[in-house]
Amino acid sequence: MTTFTIRFAVGATVTRADLPVLCTDLADELRGRERGVVVCDVTGLTGPDLVAIEALARLRLTARRHGWRLVVSGAGPGLRELAGLLGLSDVLFEPVGQAEQREQAGGVEEVVDRGDPAG
Repeated sequence: MTTFTIRFAVGATVTRADLPVLCTDLADELRGRERGVVVCDVTGLTGPDLVAIEALARLRLTARRHGWRLVVSGAGPGLRELAGLLGLSDVLFEPVGQAEQREQAGGVEEVVDRGDPAG
C-alpha cells in the first residue's frame, strides 16, 4: 500500500493573523488528493510560543478533516517543552509509525475489572 506524503513548512514566526491562512493553504493542498501523511516542517520556527502551538493544533485538525495525518518534523526542545506543559505532546508529536497489531498504542493503560475472572 502506498502512502502519500506532503511536506508543509511553517515559517519562522506565526501570528494569530496567519492561522486562517495556514489552514486554508493546507486544505487547498489536500483537497482532492489521496489520503496520506502531512509532514509539517517547523525547522525554521524561531521563538516557539502559544500561537505556534495553536497553529500546529489547527493544522492537525485541518489535516484530519481531509482524512490525512499530520506529523510535526524538526521541532526543537523549546517547542516540545511548551507542548508538554500544555499537555499536547502526545497529540502534536505522535510517532510516525502505528502501534503493532494487537498492541496498545503508547500511553494507553488497561483498566482491570476486579469482577472479571483471571484468564
